Amino acid sequence: MGGSAARVTINDVARASGTSKKTVSRVLNDEPNVREVVRARVLAAIAELGYHPLASARSLATNRSFTVMLLYDNLSPSYIMEVQAGVLQACQAQDYSMMVQPLAYPAPELVERVQHLLSRHRPDGLILTPPLTDHPQLLAHLRATGLPFASIAPGDPQGCIGVMLREREAAAEMVDHLVALGHRRIAHIIGDPRHGAGVWRLAGFRDGMQRAGLEERADYMVQGRFSFESGVAAARRLLALADRPSAIFAADDDMATGAIWAAAEAGVSVPRELSICGFDDTNIATQIWPPLTTIHQPVREMGQCATDQLLLHIQGREGASMVEVGYQMRLRASTAPPLDASGSDPRSRQ
Repeated sequence: MGGSAARVTINDVARASGTSKKTVSRVLNDEPNVREVVRARVLAAIAELGYHPLASARSLATNRSFTVMLLYDNLSPSYIMEVQAGVLQACQAQDYSMMVQPLAYPAPELVERVQHLLSRHRPDGLILTPPLTDHPQLLAHLRATGLPFASIAPGDPQGCIGVMLREREAAAEMVDHLVALGHRRIAHIIGDPRHGAGVWRLAGFRDGMQRAGLEERADYMVQGRFSFESGVAAARRLLALADRPSAIFAADDDMATGAIWAAAEAGVSVPRELSICGFDDTNIATQIWPPLTTIHQPVREMGQCATDQLLLHIQGREGASMVEVGYQMRLRASTAPPLDASGSDPRSRQ
């Protein structure tokens, strides 16, 4: 007579490990105040028996949903996909689920929309991505309700937990790279002003120009929106100038890719006639031609790190903080010395 094996229960784990049901529950929820030798015994019993707790029972026992909700409003799909991958990895490591919800930053009902999501799904905490990390009404609401949240690259990290990068310093270093190649006519496609990243990278661009003794030209500063389309439009404006730049630093890879597309449209060779660089080092940076010089921002790791900080906070453990991660320059084929060492186009003197 056939039949399925009986499901292993938490009581079975308690008997096998010589502990109580309550102790097993504490280990499962990674709570403190469990001696390491006891924790190891419980984990060994769980592995040996192949125990998998029911999500519904776990939630009832702890009054948690074991769900983290990721909120975003970002035009770069590659950025969001990398963040999601990192958040999911951290959630899976601690038996949490991930929900993803897009929001429109400018929408007047954004806070009401978030309130509805929270009441419907009851997540244990939120991961905020730019520009939601700096939405004043949303932040005020979350702090008033006491719901734990972690921020990725907030414009103002004070009082927040999560993860950030020294974006201003990195942007200045990219300008240093262009200057070292011999460029003097350097343009900047500015990131979305709602994002802390757009503000920091603009400040870093200006830092680099200032320390190189170069003056910022108003016609070389074009507003973008962290999207491919805005990069195309901005580069078209720059390439239409009588005295066009010899290098363009776009505040993210999507806009830099748009600039490369616009250059090809205009018959301008990259990098022989125009150097182009970006920021983030998303997958697109090595999928286009020429491969893009950019700044590597470990986006996936940042998503994972922010989630780790959030779960520390949710679980009432010490150590949750705003973690700073490093960046790296990725020098590829989209940047090269200008047509002459002074940074001017010889054709303009003919």
